[in-house]
Amino acid sequence: MTDITPFANRLGKNIKHLMKWAKRNQIEAWRIYDRDIPQFPFAIDVYGGHIHLQEYDTGWLMQPEEYEAWLADVLEAIGFVTGFSPEQIHLKRRERQKGTQQYEKTGKSGEDFVISENGRRFWVNLDKYLDTGLFLDHRNTRKKVGNNARGKRFLNLFSYTGSFTVYAATGGATGSETVDLSNTYLDWAKRNFELNGIDSNAHKIVRADVFQYLKNAEAEGKKFDLIVMDPPSFSNSKKMLDILDIQRDQMTLINGAMKLLASDGLMYFSNNLRSFGLNPEISEKYAVKDVTKQSVPDDFRNKKIHQCWEIRHK
Repeated sequence: MTDITPFANRLGKNIKHLMKWAKRNQIEAWRIYDRDIPQFPFAIDVYGGHIHLQEYDTGWLMQPEEYEAWLADVLEAIGFVTGFSPEQIHLKRRERQKGTQQYEKTGKSGEDFVISENGRRFWVNLDKYLDTGLFLDHRNTRKKVGNNARGKRFLNLFSYTGSFTVYAATGGATGSETVDLSNTYLDWAKRNFELNGIDSNAHKIVRADVFQYLKNAEAEGKKFDLIVMDPPSFSNSKKMLDILDIQRDQMTLINGAMKLLASDGLMYFSNNLRSFGLNPEISEKYAVKDVTKQSVPDDFRNKKIHQCWEIRHK
């Protein structure tokens, strides 16, 4: 049987340090454990009064009884160290992602509740989907967007639940477009907008395939001063005209978005495909700065959780 003590000790140490940090930074959702010990392959996040516990598939084989006993010990240790009750701990088993899996339902309904981050508020659900409605690893970039948005026209591509737009709009953006293909997530974005008192006339929600949107927006002569594009690594959604493969399709997407970017504008381009390499042609054509290091928050031990670039016209 695996000794649970090192895991409990590490968890206690992390919480002691990070709880003060989160409070100081007005953050209610943060990561307290990030696969720190290989024998305990979990990501553990606090969301207000709840814990989101994700077990990663490492390919290990344990006998079912042994596995259940081990998992029960892990859950007990988390409850003991954090003070959260079993009902407040939401366990998910993550397998290696394929296609649109990150957006799929888990079969549970769960409850929607609100957490706050840097003065903004967001609806989250820790049970219904594999992801929660808020990607914690992009907290730093959201803050940057909020700080740089005043007086600007903002575009959010592959917007998921619209959190970047919430920051831009509350940061003083004059108008925005929030683009995604999923009605579920655009409805979620709409609720996030309402929660933060965002004017739906100035900040439009657009249901579209991003590839198609980029063509149409260029034809219409649309321009934006600040753009965020954070596409999934792959998507084989039936609603899309084609399958998205971010390594293959990066040129089409980046060139398409840059045509919409004002001459002195800024685009944040990010994705979480670990093997992703930015096409050298992008750096030849545009002014590109790798900001990955600054964009991954302090509570993430895994510094390869995403890659992020600032892209401007030369």
